[in-house]
Amino acid sequence: MRVSIGFDLATENWDEAAAYVVEAERMGVDTVWSAEAWGHDAVSPLAFLAARTSRIRLGSGIMQAGTRTPALVAMTAMSLASLSKDRFILGLGTSGPQVIEGWHGIPFDRPVQRMREIIEIVRIAASGERLTYQGKVYELPLPGGEGKALRSAARPRKIPIYLATLSPKSLEMTGELADGWLGTCFMPEHAGVFLDHIAAGASRAGRSLADIDLQAGGVVAFGDDPERLIAPRKPGLAFTLGAMGSREHNFYNRAFQRAGYADIALEVQDVWLGGDRAKATALVPDELVLKTNLLGTEAQVRDRIRAYRDAGVTTLRVQPEGRTLNERLATLGRAMDLVREVSAERAAAAR
Repeated sequence: MRVSIGFDLATENWDEAAAYVVEAERMGVDTVWSAEAWGHDAVSPLAFLAARTSRIRLGSGIMQAGTRTPALVAMTAMSLASLSKDRFILGLGTSGPQVIEGWHGIPFDRPVQRMREIIEIVRIAASGERLTYQGKVYELPLPGGEGKALRSAARPRKIPIYLATLSPKSLEMTGELADGWLGTCFMPEHAGVFLDHIAAGASRAGRSLADIDLQAGGVVAFGDDPERLIAPRKPGLAFTLGAMGSREHNFYNRAFQRAGYADIALEVQDVWLGGDRAKATALVPDELVLKTNLLGTEAQVRDRIRAYRDAGVTTLRVQPEGRTLNERLATLGRAMDLVREVSAERAAAAR
């Protein structure tokens, strides 16, 4: 089992953020993911990290589909791949109407079909073929104009593509087309809510789950006081259930509903949208926090790592707790040791 981390884009202390990634690389972390919402973009920080690192893979986690033309996505991916000596992973997601329409001013139209076509166009452009495409969303060259089919001037290369998907249709597309999956709202006890759809899509394409890097995880925090570990996680879950989308389009909320938490997911959303964020936070059950994170003593965290491994996760995506850089790195180091222990168990059993 590999380990990946996120890169905190809320920071203005870029030197400290880079120091975190450089040390994570030294520890053996496989991948670092940037993010993109309505602050910093997902791309620029990765170019910065490419100059500071030499081995760790650099992923956009995620670049919002539809906010750039497919050709620009391909150009950006090939540039970062070249800068990083082919360590770049193109992570894509649809985002949602509140960001796409509110921040970018672009209609949130046919998001799954749009992402499918972006993937197909990126792969054509990156392969060095002349770019012609006729889809339901994009047509290249644009008909009726003076455009011509062009071939990328950049060297052809294979760009790994990972998708952050939640809905059944988009999960099936992930299984069909993607090299990896970036899971959120994932609970090992309810893995089938996501992985069954990915497996179905993979099967239709003549593939299997084994062909896809499945990344999921959560906050890692050590301690023997459950309340101290659980309470800080509840506001984030309440925000996810209540604010990550509108009442009509909250894909995170729907994922928790499909996992068997429909009543609480809808109640938290209703209270949050009603304006009582404190009450919404208090409604989040401890169980939900524990199932979506890796919290507790070393023995408890080790058991959670085993749960992710046994559910089929191939890369554990961790967010180490800590108020300072050194505290976060200490937590990450302990987590890395436990992942190695758990991975060794599987290797020993196979002998």
